[in-house]
Amino acid sequence: MRRIPVCIPSLGKKEYSYILDCLRTNWISSSGRYINLFEEKFSQYCGRAYGIATTNGTSALHLTLLALKIVPGDEVIMPTFTIASTAFAVIYCGAKPVFVDSEVDTWNMDPSLIESKITKRTKAIMPVHIYGHPCEMTPIMALARKYGLAVIEDAAEAHGAEYMGQKAGSFGKVSCFSFYGNKIITSGEGGMVLTDDKRIAQRCRRLKNMSFGQKIRYRHEEIGFNYRMTNLQAALGLAQFENIETLIKKRRADALLYNRLLSETKGLTLPVERPNTRNVYWMYALLVNKDFGLSRNELMNRLKRRGIATRTFFIPMHQQPILRKLRLISKERFPVAEDSAKRGLYLPSGSGLERREIEYICDCIKRTRRTT
Repeated sequence: MRRIPVCIPSLGKKEYSYILDCLRTNWISSSGRYINLFEEKFSQYCGRAYGIATTNGTSALHLTLLALKIVPGDEVIMPTFTIASTAFAVIYCGAKPVFVDSEVDTWNMDPSLIESKITKRTKAIMPVHIYGHPCEMTPIMALARKYGLAVIEDAAEAHGAEYMGQKAGSFGKVSCFSFYGNKIITSGEGGMVLTDDKRIAQRCRRLKNMSFGQKIRYRHEEIGFNYRMTNLQAALGLAQFENIETLIKKRRADALLYNRLLSETKGLTLPVERPNTRNVYWMYALLVNKDFGLSRNELMNRLKRRGIATRTFFIPMHQQPILRKLRLISKERFPVAEDSAKRGLYLPSGSGLERREIEYICDCIKRTRRTT
């Protein structure tokens, strides 16, 4: 039986060449030309002045919050429908994540619900571009200007996505990316902070490098972190970046094929691409409706028996036991996020996915429905 994983990276000769160059030259740790090149090229691609490579997307978020001087007692507004990294980074700073429900069609944070969550303690808004579709940044940026708030874009899932012709990650005061193995471009593990603010960039660089003294190396004025990306990881990331538009084109083509093959399958809500946006379809995500005839979990189990791996949607942050234990959540309901989490799944979406595999996946879904 064939097995199709949720995501495998697409690696080529250039990735091997750059990594072997690191090994030949002995530049394998947290210094080397590939780090500088990766930071420079990726920040330019996103229209930002500075890039700071990090160990992962979570550390990028943490560094950003520290650089913006988010402290205990502060609040950061974010979607409840997101991966835990977004909320955890705020909690690392002793601050409080404040949650907002989702839009029905994109599953992104609903901008119309943000203003009611703003208090005197609010310091930042953190939109997350979910599954590759960019958030509605115009109203978010307007609110930030109105109340004097920083915007921190979590663009971990949205490499190359666009809103109004502008790259995701180019709107906020700071933006953060992840290069985990399942992302559109990968460095294995890794992340990056992007900003146009020189002081923020300098502070992120200092904090990620243990806050070593600028004049006396082993003298530390504040707590620092070892959030350094290695030259090996950056070499892989740079090689991937140099092929980014091809990888995005492949994801978009795969999504169009999924759409075409599943569009007439009753009981499924397929992903959207709003006007004036470019959805990069990090994952091909959909909802299973009551009239499909099977629950989301039943469908996933049947696909698993046919060798097809899937994943559920994120469990919303307001439903996380640890946040309840820490008394960071109330009894407030977030109906759209809760419903999406119950019915949502994503199908195999890696750049190495073959056309025949997508056809097989869709055929299995349609045959599963016919047998219910």
